[in-house]
Amino acid sequence: MTVNFIEILKVILFGIVEGYTEWLPISSTGHLILVENLVHLDQPEEFFNVFKVVIQLGAILAIVVLYWDRLWPFSRKKSRLQTEDTLILWAKIVIASIPAAVIGIPFDDFIDSHLSTPTVIGITLLVYGVLFILLERYYRGRSFSISKASAIDLRTAFLIGCFQCLSLIPGTSRSGATILGAMLLGCSRGASAEFSFFLGIPAMAGASLIKMLKFGFSFTGAQIFILLLGMLISFVVALYTVKYLMGYIRRHDFTVFGYYRIVLGVIVLIYFGLLA
Repeated sequence: MTVNFIEILKVILFGIVEGYTEWLPISSTGHLILVENLVHLDQPEEFFNVFKVVIQLGAILAIVVLYWDRLWPFSRKKSRLQTEDTLILWAKIVIASIPAAVIGIPFDDFIDSHLSTPTVIGITLLVYGVLFILLERYYRGRSFSISKASAIDLRTAFLIGCFQCLSLIPGTSRSGATILGAMLLGCSRGASAEFSFFLGIPAMAGASLIKMLKFGFSFTGAQIFILLLGMLISFVVALYTVKYLMGYIRRHDFTVFGYYRIVLGVIVLIYFGLLA
């Protein structure tokens, strides 16, 4: 099976969408379902389901590259205290990852077969869009009790992980659920976004591994090329997106993303409602 130029353009499009939407609180799933309905890869559905998850590895790599100094505990440049702080950060990430793993792994097939629908995605886009707007109005003029991701304690990390469970419902947005939850727990926008980035590493890597195990790693040469290209594009775009988001929230809040979610949710519900 060969990959023609049109298929390459399709893969690039999916990679751009994934890289741009994964770390923003706007639901990469909601965007991918629209693109998927308009653009179809000439591949079996089973592989395409793997592809949509595996290209997230490119977005993960972007976080690893951008935050390498924060995440790698054994750098020679770090003092003993800094190494301990990094190991504590990873302990928080692991603890926060437990709730979604406990719920997500056994119910993965159920979620794919019963909840991955345009109706569910459209509704969750709308609901969390409204919640972001209401939360930002609540915090207008108020201060946050936790200003840095490093100041998040183990209890708060675990509770943020509980909020991540909400993202198992398609359309919620993993980053959206964790950022929203962290802010409700008193974390600043920057601290919420950064911890959401870190928490996404095991969550997305685990999801990719599960999908590949189910598929059986029986990829053709063309499929391997498609996966690698999608990951590369996602990586490059995610690098820009993360830098943009952190710069944006230093001067603005998340209200615009709330309105964006509402508009996208309405589009999803109307578009797929007309097709029904």
